[in-house]
Amino acid sequence: MINTLASGEWVAKGRPLCLIGDSGTGKTHLLIGLGTAAAEAGYRVRYVLASRLVNELAEAENDRALTKVIARYGRVDLLCLDELGYLQLDRRGAELLFQVLTEREEKTAIAIASNEPFSGWTKTFTDPRLCAAIVDRLTYDGTIIETGTTSYRLAHTRAGGANSSRPGGAKSS
Repeated sequence: MINTLASGEWVAKGRPLCLIGDSGTGKTHLLIGLGTAAAEAGYRVRYVLASRLVNELAEAENDRALTKVIARYGRVDLLCLDELGYLQLDRRGAELLFQVLTEREEKTAIAIASNEPFSGWTKTFTDPRLCAAIVDRLTYDGTIIETGTTSYRLAHTRAGGANSSRPGGAKSS
């Protein structure tokens, strides 16, 4: 599946990708890797944390530059949106994010990484109708990959290998 996604066909077709799983399960790693593969294939790619995007949109709205910022995010071939679901968004923040998703819908690709299953997105998007519309846009004709619940970092630490790659082989106590 990952090799197929790395080919970039989904980016060319403007399809969404959702990486869903607990912390430490490789979502950000996959998101950055697939974004890098797309950039190497010549696509315009932008990576941003969900909270940073919402803050940028709110600031743009205050500066009366919202249309310009939304259009800029609409022009990239692939928008990689990380850490969606870690922070609750106020209604206006969710509405601003929705505008970006609507601008991109079925035209340009989006990839998101979230620690919450879709059923838990009502914690991030507190308006149920808006939440349903966002999930609808991010899943329609897209790919959903569940990365699981076992943290790679925690498993690596428990196996005794967490510090072996640190400079000097330092071990924690």
